[in-house]
Amino acid sequence: MSAFNRENFKLLNEYKFEPRAIEKGYAMRTLHVDVGSRVATAKPVSEDMKKRFTGGKGFGLKLLWDATKPTTKWNDPENEIVIGIGPIGGNTNYPGSGKSLVVSISPMTKIPIDSNVGGFFGPYLKFGGWDAMEVQGKADVETIVFIDSNAGTVQFYEAPESLQRDTHLMAEELTDAFTEDGHDPQSISVVSAGRAADYSPMGLLNFSLFDKRRQGIRIKQAGRGGIGRVFRDKKILAMVCRFSGVNSNLNFAADPAAVQRIGLKLHREIVVNDSDQCKMRSEGTAHLMEIMNDYDLLPTKNHKYGQENSKIDGIESGVWHKLFSQNLPDGCWYGCTMACAHAVDHFELYTGPYKGTKVCVDGPEYETAAGVGSNLYVYDPHGILELNFYCDTYGIDTISFGTTTGFLMECWEHGILNLERTDGIDLTWGNWKGAAQILHDMADGKRFGILAGLGTKYLAEYFVTEYGADAQFLKDIALNGKGLEQSEYIAKESLAQQGGFYLTNKGPQHDEAWLIFMDMVNNQIPTFADKAEALHYFPIFRTWFGLQGLCKLPWNDVEPVDNAKHEEPGKVPEHVENYFKLYTAITGEPLTWEGLINQSERVYNFQRIFNIRLGYGHRKDDYPPYRSMGPVLEDEYVMREERYDKQMKELIGVDPAGKSVAEKVKITREYRMSQYEKLVDAVFDRRGWSPDGCPTPEHLKSIGMDTPEVMEIVNARNAGKA
Repeated sequence: MSAFNRENFKLLNEYKFEPRAIEKGYAMRTLHVDVGSRVATAKPVSEDMKKRFTGGKGFGLKLLWDATKPTTKWNDPENEIVIGIGPIGGNTNYPGSGKSLVVSISPMTKIPIDSNVGGFFGPYLKFGGWDAMEVQGKADVETIVFIDSNAGTVQFYEAPESLQRDTHLMAEELTDAFTEDGHDPQSISVVSAGRAADYSPMGLLNFSLFDKRRQGIRIKQAGRGGIGRVFRDKKILAMVCRFSGVNSNLNFAADPAAVQRIGLKLHREIVVNDSDQCKMRSEGTAHLMEIMNDYDLLPTKNHKYGQENSKIDGIESGVWHKLFSQNLPDGCWYGCTMACAHAVDHFELYTGPYKGTKVCVDGPEYETAAGVGSNLYVYDPHGILELNFYCDTYGIDTISFGTTTGFLMECWEHGILNLERTDGIDLTWGNWKGAAQILHDMADGKRFGILAGLGTKYLAEYFVTEYGADAQFLKDIALNGKGLEQSEYIAKESLAQQGGFYLTNKGPQHDEAWLIFMDMVNNQIPTFADKAEALHYFPIFRTWFGLQGLCKLPWNDVEPVDNAKHEEPGKVPEHVENYFKLYTAITGEPLTWEGLINQSERVYNFQRIFNIRLGYGHRKDDYPPYRSMGPVLEDEYVMREERYDKQMKELIGVDPAGKSVAEKVKITREYRMSQYEKLVDAVFDRRGWSPDGCPTPEHLKSIGMDTPEVMEIVNARNAGKA
């Protein structure tokens, strides 16, 4: 038990509100919290806001837009962290319905970032009668914000100096402190960052849940884009939400019996099919490790290669199956039979301040196992788990950290970095303890830790200026778009996936479009028109999960056994039909395929215009580093020489015979760059955007997003003023 209780905290201010029951998925109000003035305010949700922005991510972007100016920077007081959960979110009948969407102006990209997260905070906030929560201002002391959704209070506390700062300990202390008389820890959820988020723009937010079976805290991450850094810049140490009394119909659905029927159908499908399909209930997303390696898609040595057959056995799915505690209800919200949020219990740490301590490690997910594993040439599961744990507790995004550290290790290989420049850290490929030392130095605010934490875009420019490194080479291998590090799939052989990463609103994150198998493996989208259609549909469709408070995994990580019979099996039409019915059962409003796309397309285009409002959103902002497109180095070409030579002859129309490797690298590069240009043209045209990437007035009118504030930005852009 913690030494803290709430009565010992210094109360700075209190706001009282009337808890409000949700009606058909909506509370029709949002909570605004200013940590600078320590004032909380209720704001109504208009019918127009509900219609245009739907909920979740849509509400987050709208509230952030209204709170900021075109000149707002990530560390300005008016920048907000908005947590929203859509109308479907919080129901306990349909698997994957506990996601919150967190939105802010990112310190990494300087544009809005959105990140989805599990844990209990978002649903508990909603059950107090809020569709979203805005956090604005900057505190003058380390602050804890406590929302009691049962009692109807928002309280501002000064954080005790002796409170632990690393997430795995802080969340335990605050859970104990804010329970009622020390009972029902499951009623508490804590949002926090971690010590490294004090320094690094890749800092994340951890959302806690109390795991009743383990009798301990689990954490889920809003990992992307540095929202944890914004959190700490506002001097917020934690936000805590309490709600007791979860039941199956707190959304007060229009047709609760239908919600139960639709959920039961998927529950059965998961239980019956999962063990023969993706094994999410036993291995989670880590089941992908050898699959990606087999298809030459597993990032290896900073995405230079896509496989390492001699070492993959060390980190393949069976390894994780044995390490994960099995037969536990590992969902990140009540009622999720997908249960893919696995953990390794009683894991002993070898490095850092908790060396010798046994901890629970949440994960790894595929992105972490690949990013801090194969990408760093680390095939030791212990090393991956230790890096996973310290990223989480220090508050650092494992994707950005893995991709950045891969970049640093390649710079070490090429002599750009050495022991003097890394403050004694050996960054030889495979040295996970060196990678761990970067994390420890980040958390302790030491020079190289702070430098590494600035990310690949900054480092590529810094190494040119400070060390005289080759600018083009570093630009080619610094895997980021818009300042956000690329997630962990090799995109070289999938033009559509290059677009899926880089023709995005927020940067190269796999949650918009994962098209590698459709494009590269199954050749289902061979033409530019086909690719453009996929790069219109899938980002728009996937946006819908973020509007509703849903996880995407129950959509396509388990499928009906006869899914292949459909004309477009990649869309999993039967599950899309489930979503139509679920939305209608909760909100009482009918929904069609076209209506779903229209809900998402409005928000997707609004986010693009938000980027434009902040001075970005141009075509030039949407290009990949060349490492994501093709072979940068000669040995990279030689590794796949047979493949590349065949492509040169059949696709480019050039005979590779007699040409040097350097010549072939150059020819391949010119061809692939030209292909990407054609892809951009096709995608922008399909999306209803100008050749420079601005949504056209006609398109905005057709989807119902031609509001005066939006059109002002578009007209200024067309006039050359934005």
